[in-house]
Amino acid sequence: MAHDNDFTGATIAFDLDGCLVDTAPDLLGTLNIILADHGHPGLPLTAARTIVGQGARAMLSRGFEAVGETLDPAKMDALFDCFIALYVGRIDRESRPYAGVLEVLDLLAAAGARLAVCTNKRTDLSLLLLDALDLTRRFGVVMGPDKAGAAKPDPRHLIAAIEAVGGSPDRALMIGDSRTDVGAAVAAGVPVVAVSFGYSDVPPAELGADALIDSFAELPPIARRLLAAQRAAIRPVLPDQADA
Repeated sequence: MAHDNDFTGATIAFDLDGCLVDTAPDLLGTLNIILADHGHPGLPLTAARTIVGQGARAMLSRGFEAVGETLDPAKMDALFDCFIALYVGRIDRESRPYAGVLEVLDLLAAAGARLAVCTNKRTDLSLLLLDALDLTRRFGVVMGPDKAGAAKPDPRHLIAAIEAVGGSPDRALMIGDSRTDVGAAVAAGVPVVAVSFGYSDVPPAELGADALIDSFAELPPIARRLLAAQRAAIRPVLPDQADA
């Protein structure tokens, strides 16, 4: 029987870029190669919060806008293909899990949680990165939008990830760093925790998450609290046995 102080039967879904893994150095490095090829200076890593996190096409558009050029839509497909080819070659050159990720994932799994990755990064690229960082084996599923048939903030993406590991939205939690993560969770009726260190063009405290954490070490007790509250909210009211 599950108790509120463990995670038996719970599903915890994580975003990837800016949540589990700091991928900005390799994503921005790839973008800067393309910008240089077009005669533009590279962008600093501090630009990651407003450039990274919405997919490669958005990143290309935002990157060119940041250096003063409006990208011709007719060039997008070729630039996208170029970006992916370059990125695959350096996908784990500088990208690393955030501090505490491995320890917390192992703790949650040992406590009975089902773990999933729910990311707007393409599934093949997600697996390539997670394999390189020895993270794939820690998750029951890695669900990109191509695999789910929908992309966050569409709740179908999150629900597909939860159900793929045998979970249910009424006993689940989403961890992310952006409004797409929060939007998907809210639409799916799933509580959501935002991290303060990811890639968001909105201040993390203003995303509308149920909780905000500054480090993964803070996640287990907050996850317990949110999951317990979720269970209490759906627990049926039983007749007073004393009156039976």
